Amino acid sequence: MTAFKPLVFSGVQPTGNLHLGNYLGAIRKFVALQADNDCIYCVVDLHSITAQLVHEDLKGQIRSIAAAFIASGIDPEKHIVFNQSAVPQHAELAWIFNCVARIGWMNRMTQFKDKAGKDRENASLGLLAYPSLMAADILVYRATHVPVGDDQKQHLELARDIAMKFNLDFRDKIRASGTGVDILVGDEPVHAYFPMVEPMIEGPAPRVMSLRDGTKKMSKSDPSDLSRINLMDDAETISKKIRKAKTDPEALPSETEGLKGRPEAENLVGIYAALSDRSKAEVLAEFGGQQFSTFKPALVDLAVNVLSPITAEMRRLMDDTAHIDAILRNGGERARARAEKTIAEVSDIIGFLR
Repeated sequence: MTAFKPLVFSGVQPTGNLHLGNYLGAIRKFVALQADNDCIYCVVDLHSITAQLVHEDLKGQIRSIAAAFIASGIDPEKHIVFNQSAVPQHAELAWIFNCVARIGWMNRMTQFKDKAGKDRENASLGLLAYPSLMAADILVYRATHVPVGDDQKQHLELARDIAMKFNLDFRDKIRASGTGVDILVGDEPVHAYFPMVEPMIEGPAPRVMSLRDGTKKMSKSDPSDLSRINLMDDAETISKKIRKAKTDPEALPSETEGLKGRPEAENLVGIYAALSDRSKAEVLAEFGGQQFSTFKPALVDLAVNVLSPITAEMRRLMDDTAHIDAILRNGGERARARAEKTIAEVSDIIGFLR
């Protein structure tokens, strides 16, 4: 239990079209969290250039993520929606954290190993330092909670390690500055400037898989557009993709145990369950014993019913770029005010002259 004021932070990269997996796994959770929390939601455009430096339309992609946030129900007036590059304090704190973090910590990050592949020497320095920037994204606001998926848990653990090392290395200066708070880390009291950020993994997060291969995650980078439902797809396209989704010849089971070894069936049932806010068991209680020829049309109707209003609002917002830009600009100003305070205090603790 900490004395830090609770604050939720999370971000989405502007890389390609947002799809159903992004919506169910992240954005819908962001919407739910804003009811009871102070929230900051960021389009992390600095992260987007770590793996792909040159984008055809990065500005358009940034606006698209912001439009998806707002169309899904995030309130940019009560909470903060902005793009990361508009707040230079993210990069400033990331440099400080590059000096706090150890090379060994970065080398252990499994995402870097996966993305760099065999040719690690040719990977960008930004890709290696990605987790340090992610830690700065969170801690420049002294955020206490971050909704994350399994693929980001290791990065969040690193953010905690960086925060703890800073707190311990500068413990005397933090106390002298009067900006720290007393927290418990395990059973040990620590006077800290940065909080030990907590992951928010509430309930079984829907793991949305490819419509063409139930063993692979739905992905923006899959060469087949039929593998995913994009948030900008119209009703006819959604229907086509679900009708063409890979299945097996067996009827749906009546219990979840029967989904084992049937990845495509499990994926479609999971999508239906997530979109309808029900469990897989409840879905199978209704559709068990039926063929996919019956289930798929029901899934189409549900998906179109849930996604069409979001798609329509996204299209409306994307046609009014001045409005999107104004929201991002306002959010950036509000985020910058918070971040500037943190950087001023951190600079004083370290001993920089400003």
